[in-house]
Amino acid sequence: MKKTDFPIHYPPRDNRSVGSCSFSTMFQIKRICCIGAGYVGGPTCSVIAHMCPEIKVTVVDVNESRIKAWNSDTLPIYEPGLKEVVESCRGRNLFFSTDIDTAIKDADLVFISVNTPTKTYGMGKGRAADLKFIEACARRIVEVSEGYKIVTEKSTVPVRAAESIRRIFDANTKPSLNLQVLSNPEFLAEGTAVRNLKEPDRVLIGGDETPEGQRAIQALSAVYEQWVPSARIITTNTWSSELSKLAANAFLAQRISSINSISALCEATGADVEEVACAIGMDQRIGNKFLKASIGFGGSCFQKDVLNLVYLCEALNLPEVASYWQQVIDMNEYQRRRFACRIIDCLFNTITGKKIALLGFSFKKDTGDTRESSSIYISKYLMDEGAKLHIFDPKVLKEQIIQDLSQPSISEDNPERVFDLVTVSKDPYDACEGAHALVICTEWDMFADLDYEKIYGQMLKPAFIFDGRRVLDHLHPKLQSIGFQIETIGKKVATARIPFTPPAGVPRISLKEPPAKKAKV
Repeated sequence: MKKTDFPIHYPPRDNRSVGSCSFSTMFQIKRICCIGAGYVGGPTCSVIAHMCPEIKVTVVDVNESRIKAWNSDTLPIYEPGLKEVVESCRGRNLFFSTDIDTAIKDADLVFISVNTPTKTYGMGKGRAADLKFIEACARRIVEVSEGYKIVTEKSTVPVRAAESIRRIFDANTKPSLNLQVLSNPEFLAEGTAVRNLKEPDRVLIGGDETPEGQRAIQALSAVYEQWVPSARIITTNTWSSELSKLAANAFLAQRISSINSISALCEATGADVEEVACAIGMDQRIGNKFLKASIGFGGSCFQKDVLNLVYLCEALNLPEVASYWQQVIDMNEYQRRRFACRIIDCLFNTITGKKIALLGFSFKKDTGDTRESSSIYISKYLMDEGAKLHIFDPKVLKEQIIQDLSQPSISEDNPERVFDLVTVSKDPYDACEGAHALVICTEWDMFADLDYEKIYGQMLKPAFIFDGRRVLDHLHPKLQSIGFQIETIGKKVATARIPFTPPAGVPRISLKEPPAKKAKV
């Protein structure tokens, strides 16, 4: 493809100094560079290229193996429909490269879509976002850029991060350079990311309330308007855009923790949390979304963003607000520990050396992402008790599972125990053979279609099923007739459960003791 196929359009300039510009017509974006080829940058820019064939989109990353995967038949991430989107435009107007500087120089618009992990050291450890990658991007952009460019935050960032980027630009400006900074947070749900991008609830763009800032907003809006109705494109100031992203994820996480708190009450009283969720979800003021009780939320955003919000509130001397949002995280941790305790109690208060099949390791179905997955923490608590785990997931690679469980905060600084206690199975039946219990941690559809008579015949008796995602509710009568002892979230399953009373005293896994917070880098 010739460079002249995608000319760079600079806006007309007036006689003011240092890159000031005025527009007689709206600035037209023809070349986009995205720094970061991860779960946000890759799918987002692939869909933009697919929906806007006249725009050249280049996704760049320092990770050569990741870029090589994007250029192969096996993409580095799994999302339903993503492969088809990539293949429809890769090599035509969608490119994946490690040549970061050239892509930045050629671009009209640069997305910053790099990782913003929770800090694991220093001030704000365990809560504040680590912006070292954002800062590195800003410095590289200002170093290699010329002319007019729009630089847009795509990563989830704390409020006023755009101001930090702008200060770096202003401190390193050149006479030929004019950089406008926007905030354009993503609102994707893994597993439905492609659909979310093609049919978004809203597109949020924040920028300066100056004429130049508004023109930059209009230019980015024009890209989205090629397939998104203009009524769904919301424009705000930069700070509102940044806070809206944190607040959205905090509200979603809050709903999950709220229904999980009710699930504990349901188990104690005999109510069914699914029935309660249905009843309250029919109230139009509440709605039925995110009212699915489970072993807790995971993923790269919810915990990170809520902790970021907690840190922001503490920094702004709002301790009551910080404490409120911290409870969302505490409830999520409590739910995971409570589920692990239930497994141990049902297996006669000892699981040392016992084989337990753990089905599902990604944090939700239809994705291979394991970041902050509840499966990691359930595995940790069971390994702490000496259980032999046999793990199966249809999309997560063995190397990823071992890596996640070998992190110091999970392996108790003893990664050798992972190799002793964990086996990654290629087949769910193999994972269940000779097991004392089957634990469902991810709601993959395939788990409802397994041959449970075959599985029961392979397991030790009594054979337990612990359904942490309520995917087997419709099968309870059948499973009980086969002979399974069933335990699930938010419900007492009527069964002739083997009586067992745990010994007095504190359980081995304390429900009150918070696990050490960690962030996946």
